[in-house]
Amino acid sequence: MAVEGEGDDEKLADGVAVLPAPQNLSVHSANMKHLLTWSPVVVPGEIIYYSVEYQGEYEILYLSHLWIPSHWCSSTKGPQCDITDDITATVQYNLRVRATLGSQTSAWSTLEHPFNRNSTILTPPKIKVTKDGFHLVIELEDLGPQFEFYVVYWRNEPGAKEHVQVVKSGGIPVHLETMEPGARYCMKAQTFVKAIERHSAFSQAECIEVQGDALSLTLALFAFVGFMLLLVTVLLSIWKMGQLLRYSCCPVVVLPDTLKITNSPQKLISCRREEVVPCAMSVLSSEDLLRTWI
Repeated sequence: MAVEGEGDDEKLADGVAVLPAPQNLSVHSANMKHLLTWSPVVVPGEIIYYSVEYQGEYEILYLSHLWIPSHWCSSTKGPQCDITDDITATVQYNLRVRATLGSQTSAWSTLEHPFNRNSTILTPPKIKVTKDGFHLVIELEDLGPQFEFYVVYWRNEPGAKEHVQVVKSGGIPVHLETMEPGARYCMKAQTFVKAIERHSAFSQAECIEVQGDALSLTLALFAFVGFMLLLVTVLLSIWKMGQLLRYSCCPVVVLPDTLKITNSPQKLISCRREEVVPCAMSVLSSEDLLRTWI
């Protein structure tokens, strides 16, 4: 946005122009950044300084048309001033500038038409589309705290549904959706400024495709299944070895039927539990059995 203005009459001293006032004032505003510019005052061999003042609706109505010095441009060398921090409301602002050379000052030159920030130009945001594994990721340029973004994304195929997500700030990667292998996804974005209730046009659509990842996913699945089968096999082998070692090294002792006490006098053998092994290892002759019975 550009607004041009004419300077006031030059200050005179004894009928001679002392210092001309700046001319061609205009405001260039894009994405809520406001820059006041003017034609430089040229004095050969000298450095000219400039002062900028503004006057908003509050100063006009309640402070008797008071002019406020610009926060950044009370004394600047260049023929421009960033007035973004001075324009804090969506109302009409008057702006003026004058030149200074030593003790000499020019007349004030005032912007012809008041400036309102709702006339700023909103441009489509720059976007960066990437992927993080199977996640669709977008990163939007950081335009300042007043900006939000509407992101529209869809699967690039006939009849695909568009999805909308609001991103509160730029400069930070945002995960949008888990992508399907081999599919192509597209997205676009626009800015929205709540302070002026306006939005930009959409950016050009950018697309990204997950190529070759279907095979990788299949291989990963087979690898996982193979690992689980190997783990089960190892656990079964360890259990089987434990059983074999248990029965090999610590077998269960079972008494023969001949050593068990019965009602037959020929098989009366009194053995304490701790004598089971010696009894099991000996065989009694018929003479010994008769002698024991007698």
